[in-house]
Amino acid sequence: MEEEARRLLEEGISKKLISPGKGELSTFPDGTKVVFHYRTSLCDGTVLDDSRTMGNRSKPMELILGKKFKLAVWETVIITMRQGEIAEFTCDTKHTALYPLVSQSLRNISAGKDPLEGQRHCCGIAQIHSHHSLGHKDLDQLQANPQPLVFSIELLEVLPPGSFQLDVWAMTDEEKLQFVPQIHEEGNRLFKQGNITEAAEKYYNGIACIKNLQMKEHPGDGSWVKLDMMITPLLLNYCQCKLLLGQYYEVIEHCSSLIFKYEDNIKAYYKRAKAHAAVWNESEARADFAKVLELDPSLGPCVAKELRTMEDKLRSKGKEEKGRYKGLFNYNEPSATATTG
Repeated sequence: MEEEARRLLEEGISKKLISPGKGELSTFPDGTKVVFHYRTSLCDGTVLDDSRTMGNRSKPMELILGKKFKLAVWETVIITMRQGEIAEFTCDTKHTALYPLVSQSLRNISAGKDPLEGQRHCCGIAQIHSHHSLGHKDLDQLQANPQPLVFSIELLEVLPPGSFQLDVWAMTDEEKLQFVPQIHEEGNRLFKQGNITEAAEKYYNGIACIKNLQMKEHPGDGSWVKLDMMITPLLLNYCQCKLLLGQYYEVIEHCSSLIFKYEDNIKAYYKRAKAHAAVWNESEARADFAKVLELDPSLGPCVAKELRTMEDKLRSKGKEEKGRYKGLFNYNEPSATATTG
């Protein structure tokens, strides 16, 4: 234990044991999966991130050791821990310089966004020394003023190599390409079973997988376009899930991005029209439904049905609002004539 603490101190890391774990210390061979909760703080106690509350949910971090995770210090400290152990590690600036980028990705993931959103196609060191905003004031401040950080970690699980399915980010490019059709089919199966939220997550994971591959290609090149064509059906399925879940503005955003690239995508127009109708954007919905008919006149009956549904809802809304305000301005004013007794 003393030898371990001395070795960490030599590397600019101090460890404070909060609660001991159980069993023997693992050998942590490459390929081991570790699952842990973490809280990241400045040395003055200001909390930057907490896996128990990030994105309004409690979701532990998962790492595959030996995969060259951007924040290498997490691997350095975790291999000193036993399963179930809770400890605090204060790490020198040399270990924490890339934390703003890591945090940005983790925050994007927790918010359901592309983990690479907002990051430039360059190495981490170049990013950290650029003046590019990460979209979070606290991370921008940390990027401009690198400093030591305190990581409070609870090691939940240690899974040996081969005992689990690899996460997408840990796969090779070839494994990712083979995985996409599988995850697409899993999403379809869940959708048919009525598990819409779970299906949406599968489709999203497939999209993120392909986008990760796209980052290695030049936009517009043949390989990039081929990958983009793989994203389209996944994104349309994802939008269908979001329609059913009532997340209409997200549907509008994603379908608009598809239409920007593929102006003849009927399904994107149709789903965007339904989303516009759901949020009372009547003119936008009518314009999209008209475009659907222009591209495929055979969909006339479907479009007519959707338009009738929208019109019925608009009439109901109008009546409701009329009733709500009825009599608001039609009341008898009290007499202004003064009386004396």
